[in-house]
Amino acid sequence: MEFQITGTIGRDYILGAKLGEGPLSTVWKAEHRTTGQVVALKQVHLSRLTPKLKKCLECEMTFLSSAEGCVFLVLEFCAGGNLASYIKHHGRVQECMAKRFMSQLGAGLEVLNSHCIIHRDLKPANILLSSVESEAVLKIADFGLSRSRTSRPDGSAGMVCGSPLYMAPEILQFQQYDEKVDMWSIGTILFELLNGYPPFHGRTNVQLLQNIKSCTCLPFSPYILPALEPDSLDLCLRLLSKDPGIGLFH
Repeated sequence: MEFQITGTIGRDYILGAKLGEGPLSTVWKAEHRTTGQVVALKQVHLSRLTPKLKKCLECEMTFLSSAEGCVFLVLEFCAGGNLASYIKHHGRVQECMAKRFMSQLGAGLEVLNSHCIIHRDLKPANILLSSVESEAVLKIADFGLSRSRTSRPDGSAGMVCGSPLYMAPEILQFQQYDEKVDMWSIGTILFELLNGYPPFHGRTNVQLLQNIKSCTCLPFSPYILPALEPDSLDLCLRLLSKDPGIGLFH
């Protein structure tokens, strides 16, 4: 029987509303009893994790408390929700907004790279907005599938993980990969920001990979493409590339 959550967690946090739920964890809004600081508590159900995913918990080290069957992580509360909900509500964003978001994500990837971390599950649902204001700052979240490049001598990885629509082709092909797979994911996010939908689809991973391989040009909306500045299009082309020196579309 799994641990049943109550209105108070540990000695410090008062539980609030449920913010989201996935197959492996539940995220709650909570308030520190003394300071009043609002945080997000990620309740991870240990019994649902595979041995590999349990090891991934080492990437999320700020444990609040544990109980039979689960563990709690204290995280920053982001009032703006996630980027997936933002896109669903607003549709495609203005190019200037997409550029601002990409600049922030690029800065986040630079930090991850400096710590030799591959995120491996970058997608709009895992990008949070600090507030509901127009000047909200993006925050990269959910490091449950991340790994360190230093765990292998060549810095590569091989486990197939992530969300298919945002996976790099080398992952879909069961190949060894490195931190560049995160660049592909960022490219799909940029495309989705500009168009309102991801660049590639497929009913299965095999069909998705075939659609990527057979595509000769990025499927931008004909209403969007003429208005895009050349540098935005160039960035998208470079990010959605298996080889940083040779674009997928050329």
